[in-house]
Amino acid sequence: MPAALIYPLAALAAIAGCFLIWAWWRGASILWLLPGLVSLGLFGWLLAQVEAGFAGRAFAAYGGVYIAASLLWMWGAEGQRPDHWDVAGAGVCLIGAAVILAAPRTG
Repeated sequence: MPAALIYPLAALAAIAGCFLIWAWWRGASILWLLPGLVSLGLFGWLLAQVEAGFAGRAFAAYGGVYIAASLLWMWGAEGQRPDHWDVAGAGVCLIGAAVILAAPRTG
């Protein structure tokens, strides 16, 4: 599976898992923990599927996607539309992620 597909899926799993734990911490039923932990486990598994020479590089590139996905979550799940600064910042991060992943490397 290509990184362009894995990263958005991993971001969804991470954000959903963190949100479920966040909701439990703020008073939701303890039953919210189970899907939260499963979602975070899925996130870890997905991120491990990225073909990168080093885990740190895969995680660094994922960070840009995570930032953009977090703003989409804020808009879709929390009803707070990102402003132009949010969009610009996410764009810079996605460009950085693309540079990390697509840079020609030797060895």
